[in-house]
Amino acid sequence: MNQKSLIWTGLFVGSTVGGYLPVLWGSSFLSISSIILSTVGGIAGIWAGFKLSRF
Repeated sequence: MNQKSLIWTGLFVGSTVGGYLPVLWGSSFLSISSIILSTVGGIAGIWAGFKLSRF
């Protein structure tokens, strides 16, 4: 995979997982914690995709 596709995949997976985590403890998809964790997950996914593309 090229660098761009790894970064986009990391962004998608990270934001999806981060947005879904608050649902596990009883919050909704549209809560403020879901939005914040989706942002954090997206940033972490971008970082992970960038690091994986360096191999």
